[in-house]
Amino acid sequence: MLAIKLSRTGKKSYPYFRLVIVDKMKDPWGRVLENVGNYNPRTKEIKLEAERIKEYLGKGAQPTSSVYNLLVSQGIITGEKKRVSRLSKKRKDKLAQKAKTATAEAEKKAAAAKPVEPVAPVVEEKPVEVAAPVEEKPAEPAAPQA
Repeated sequence: MLAIKLSRTGKKSYPYFRLVIVDKMKDPWGRVLENVGNYNPRTKEIKLEAERIKEYLGKGAQPTSSVYNLLVSQGIITGEKKRVSRLSKKRKDKLAQKAKTATAEAEKKAAAAKPVEPVAPVVEEKPVEVAAPVEEKPAEPAAPQA
């Protein structure tokens, strides 16, 4: 099975990577089938041969997680980026415990900072009685005066 991997080259403390097509079980520093791109993490410069990469992906080559994220960011393949780093179970538990204590402290601070609103006394509203409409009589014509 083929894989698309990053092969580190460059000087000490100056990393430079090549994207190589290699058998999944072989190391990326030995003989490779093809070099399909370069990546300089210091300058964020990326040069990829998109057609060749798509061709190998069509043949069943599997990219590593880092290469997959690189291809997604360049628009060669579509999808969401993957998590690259892995946490041990011990570290996950420690982070979960830290998150619980942080949320508990935040809730305490929020409760202490929340001002108590005074409660207004309840006033009973009495129903308003509506008086019956008064019918007005038409005014009588005034008697003529002599």
